[in-house]
Amino acid sequence: MFGESDYSFCYDSEEVSIRIDPSDCFYQYFRKSGDAEIRKVISGGSRKIVINPVEPVNLPREVTRFLEVHFTPVAIEPDSSETVFITFPVEIGVFLESKGDFDVLDIFTLTRPKYSLYGPPEKGVITRYHESAVSGTIPEVDRLKEGVIALSISNASRNWVEVSRAVFDCSALFLYYGDCVSLVARMNLLSRDIADVRSEDRPISDGMKPSVLVIKARKTLIPDKIPFMMEFGMGD
Repeated sequence: MFGESDYSFCYDSEEVSIRIDPSDCFYQYFRKSGDAEIRKVISGGSRKIVINPVEPVNLPREVTRFLEVHFTPVAIEPDSSETVFITFPVEIGVFLESKGDFDVLDIFTLTRPKYSLYGPPEKGVITRYHESAVSGTIPEVDRLKEGVIALSISNASRNWVEVSRAVFDCSALFLYYGDCVSLVARMNLLSRDIADVRSEDRPISDGMKPSVLVIKARKTLIPDKIPFMMEFGMGD
């Protein structure tokens, strides 16, 4: 499904159907996934579309820019680093393309979004919530539903630190897709309760393509790629 195509694009599976049909002097976009159906009329334009994974914080509506992944606890010894593989939920964006410019036509997901709160009510942030197992190698996943995060955890403190969650600022993500959807990130443990988390601009493996992201298509002001500071702990 992922990639660039013209208006002859058609995809049909048990979970989702997408097509673009000629309609009078226009084109009609149709998508059905689960109980949801959507139809939109498109003018001729450049007749190019791009379908790829996007930031997983757009549905059911934009309530947060943060993704929180809970995973099996990992104990990191002092002055050491470890790379683990965890999963994250996938949302799929359909974009119209013209002269290198992109416009959001549709966003959908084949998962059920869940939300949580990281930190206390008066200071915390609402997050898109996801639970994951921990793997030592890239796990097999359904790339239309889940992506893979290669998370490098570095413990600069003098104590063992147990980590069981990571929070990502999705306005500063770098997503890639190929055989899987991927995100490479780094978590720097500054103490047992504080860490910074940042996404890195590289794929999890060779030959992957960068995603067009919603924040770029909507020309939203993108903040500096500073890390998200986890100040309310990395455990349950």
